[in-house]
This record gives sequence, C-alpha cells and structure tokens, in this order.
Amino acid sequence: MKTAIWILVFLGTFSVMEFMAWFTHKYVMHGFLWSLHKDHHHKDHDSWFERNDAFFIFYAIVSMSLFYTAANGFWYGWPLGFGIMAYGLAYFLVHDIFIHQRFKLFRNANHWYAKGVRRAHKIHHKHLGKGDGECFGMLFVPFKYFKK
Repeated sequence: MKTAIWILVFLGTFSVMEFMAWFTHKYVMHGFLWSLHKDHHHKDHDSWFERNDAFFIFYAIVSMSLFYTAANGFWYGWPLGFGIMAYGLAYFLVHDIFIHQRFKLFRNANHWYAKGVRRAHKIHHKHLGKGDGECFGMLFVPFKYFKK
C-alpha cells in the first residue's frame, strides 16, 4: 500500500509541477523577476548560460530540501522531491534540449506532438516584451497548436 501511495504522490507532484511551471512563467518570470528571464527572450550576452537558468536553482533547492526531510523521517519527502526532480529533468529535455537546441539533439523530430510544442513555444517567443505572449506549460500545450 505504501508503494502505491508513493507512486501516486510522485505522479501527482509531477502533474502539479506543470501548473507551477505555467504559474511561475506567467506571474514570476514575466512579472517581478523579468530581469532574470528577459535574456531568454532577447539574448543580450555571449555566454552559453542565461540569467534565466537561475530559476532551476530554486526548484532544485526545494527538491533537495524534501530529500533532506525524507532522510529525517518524513517519507513523503522522497516522492515529492523525486516528482519535482523528474519534472525538472523533463523540462530540461523538452525546453532546453528539444526546443532551444542548447545541445544539438532531437533536431529531426517530426511527430505531430513535437511540432505542436515547437510551434507553441515559437509563438510565445515572438514577443520580446514582459507582458506579451501567451504562457503555457511544457506538456499541456493548447490543442490549437497541433496541426497534422
């Protein structure tokens, strides 16, 4: 029974992180921390790293803190921490590697879902300003972007 609860907490955490990604992107990154996120929309430096990369540190600290609580008796910390970590890995693979090609992988993916995710992200990035552009999560992109 404990294993089933562990799996449900992990999957629930992973799913909630999609909402958190949308919320953080819309209200934090395009809000009061635009100064960290704007170089993701309009590169103003020669570095491979972006100021925007600082956002992953916040979620990494939350995940590591949950691992710490789990090691000290709060067993829910394991599935919560791993759910956040798994979402972060998925986000890195989809957003940074697949969409932005920070590593030259998955360049020829022509699946309808892959094309829809790229199309939606491109529409978001055509706006360079703080208040412009539709914000959405990584996995649950509006269906209007999926054309066969």
